[in-house]
Amino acid sequence: MRLAVFSLALLLASAALAQVPLPTPGFHHLHLNSTDPDAAIAFYVRQFPSTAKSSFAGLAALKAGNVLVLFTKVNAKPPTQPQTALWHFGWHVADVHQSLALFQQRPEVRLLPLYTTDEGGAVFVSSDTWPGFGGSLGRTKSQIAEAQGAGIQPTHGAGFGYIEGPDGAIIEYQGNMPVERFNHVHLFEKDPFCAQLWYQQHLNAAPAAAAPGAAPLSEANCKVPRPELSWPSLERGGMLRQPAGVTFSGVAVTWHVQQNETPLAPSRGHVMDHFALSVADLEAWIAKLRREGVKFLMKPHQLGDTRAVMIEGPSREAIELVEIK
Repeated sequence: MRLAVFSLALLLASAALAQVPLPTPGFHHLHLNSTDPDAAIAFYVRQFPSTAKSSFAGLAALKAGNVLVLFTKVNAKPPTQPQTALWHFGWHVADVHQSLALFQQRPEVRLLPLYTTDEGGAVFVSSDTWPGFGGSLGRTKSQIAEAQGAGIQPTHGAGFGYIEGPDGAIIEYQGNMPVERFNHVHLFEKDPFCAQLWYQQHLNAAPAAAAPGAAPLSEANCKVPRPELSWPSLERGGMLRQPAGVTFSGVAVTWHVQQNETPLAPSRGHVMDHFALSVADLEAWIAKLRREGVKFLMKPHQLGDTRAVMIEGPSREAIELVEIK
């Protein structure tokens, strides 16, 4: 009888423990494939002087505050197409136009133009064209026409721009911010708000601030109509903007809706291979994710002095969980 009571108590305690939410993971690293990791790291250190060369688990690394960018050496240039969910990553900078001026003087930097309409015209910083509208970072054709009719002028202040990094990686620089820091990884997702819900449910992620009065996200309301094309855009034909996202220890993982109907490819093996989150209890996370039916790409494995596991996100992005005690 006593044994039965003890067993029941143990089961109840285990069930109660399973209901306690695990702490939100931290952002640990972004993992890139590169033909020359040392040269790539030198490039990033020169463009973003708050960073420094480092290493982790025997891999060459870039240290950016509390975040790492890890590199795996590959023999051939890693693919950037077909498009995966992982789109670009970026830094906050103190002065976006000052950064632009420095990049313009450096032959190793390729600036990526932001097209202002599908008829032509481009800038290198978003604030050098018409400002966004209604909380969006861009304007649709009709909104551009309204801006032109109203004589709205660029602010030439804080904004965002892009450069092409080693191995074809796309890097955003955004300012004007108090300090330079690695601040985001930007993805495409088939349904951005459903992706946000997935990250909240399975990774206990902190959601981006919702619009006042907005209903809580659910499977019933996360699919919304595709937006209109807007500019400025890295593509002359415009961009579909539908922002959503979450944060992990101050690093944003954000989304826009995928730009066409072509299914997104798995991220492994591409220039942006995966990103990693830090957790204190890997076994507890493995148990939670298995209960929830999340797909595992790699079994628990040794990663330097610690252990890790890899799962797949809602648009086939690879996500590694690294145990950091």
